[in-house]
Amino acid sequence: MTSELGYFGDRRREKCGSFLLERLVKASQSGVKVRKAGGTRSNEKRIARFLHNLSVTPEEMTESALARTGTLVAGRHVLAIQDTTSLRDDGKASGHYLHATIAVDAENGALLGLVGASFLLRRGKQKVHCNKRAFATKESARWLEATREAAKLAAAGARCVTVVADRECDIYDEFALRPPETELLIRCTHNRLLADGTKLFDCTQGLAELGHVSVHVPAAPGRAERDATVVLHAREVVLHRPKRNRAAETAKLPAALTLTYVEALEIDAPPHVRPLHWRLLTTHRVTTLDEARWIIGLYRLRWTVEQLFRVMKTQGFDIEALEMDAATAFENMVTATLIAAVVVLQMVQDRDGTAKRPLEDAFEAEDQPALQAICATLEGKTEKQKNPHPPDTLAYAAWICARLGGWNCYYGKPGPIVIFNGLVRLTAMLDGYRIARLQ
Repeated sequence: MTSELGYFGDRRREKCGSFLLERLVKASQSGVKVRKAGGTRSNEKRIARFLHNLSVTPEEMTESALARTGTLVAGRHVLAIQDTTSLRDDGKASGHYLHATIAVDAENGALLGLVGASFLLRRGKQKVHCNKRAFATKESARWLEATREAAKLAAAGARCVTVVADRECDIYDEFALRPPETELLIRCTHNRLLADGTKLFDCTQGLAELGHVSVHVPAAPGRAERDATVVLHAREVVLHRPKRNRAAETAKLPAALTLTYVEALEIDAPPHVRPLHWRLLTTHRVTTLDEARWIIGLYRLRWTVEQLFRVMKTQGFDIEALEMDAATAFENMVTATLIAAVVVLQMVQDRDGTAKRPLEDAFEAEDQPALQAICATLEGKTEKQKNPHPPDTLAYAAWICARLGGWNCYYGKPGPIVIFNGLVRLTAMLDGYRIARLQ
């Protein structure tokens, strides 16, 4: 991996932080642990000092990541996809959680980079009910904070920034206080009261459908792969401001908000299969079938952040197995792991070469001869078994990682875990190449 990732601030911390990222990839199959990541006692101490350094913070890393992502967004419609994942959870009321936001190209689905990350630490149940607390002190405020961070992508030149999130982000304050530089696309959880006295989930009854579209549903545990036919409805709605205990604070919010409600409901679902049913609220205007299909397509790209968490967890870096008591050092390690996971997923996203990323986004330019030599041992005789990408692109390296991870060039595209496993092998092979070159 490249030593010039640019996430850790000054040159000294950058050198140590980049070393940590490289070691994370090398040791990741056995879980993220300082001892295994270090490999040697001196390296272990070096990483430990870095993680406990008071000058190293998740905020600094994510700010640097946002700056790097900002260099890639000019002229693009960018999706700022945010979600929360559990890192440690006792199954009751205590836990440590990561809230991450990533930038994805709305047109081709390419992962552009990290936008932000924050941590949520719960220690038992809140003594004061959330309805009685100021919004800024609530856990749910993290969604709006992430949206404000995403607005910086517009200042970096993004043509449009649409924040995409799941049900937990269905908050009136999120819609009311969003920066004007952002659009929103949020899956509904609340059957809200509308200004005309009706309920949100009933507003499409009797409404003429826009049309039918086919949605591919991938296989999942307990669910077979299928192509679902969904019927689409869309209409403008006016949300009524919710009543809360803090009347003075609530009164500062607009009494009503005008948004677009898009509903996608599967018809003729197989027996014993729960039909797809997506209820979405968006600030985008939707009046036609093509516009509704476009909105559904944007929402489906939310899965990218789930893939990122998957790479970080059990089937990748196994961040949940990390044993580290100091909260600051733990969060530094999680942030570094998040950055490394982004690199893996970027290769997944560019496995077709659509994002046209340079090789140097994840590897040293000097590694190209070694990559070409390794690639020659992996190619077969047929065209499908040849690496179709130029040697100086990230897609070229992604193809090599996929082959090393067990992909046979047939039967679909390699996923993140396949490429992750291949990257672990490739990093070890590049180490051997560098050692041999020094002799």
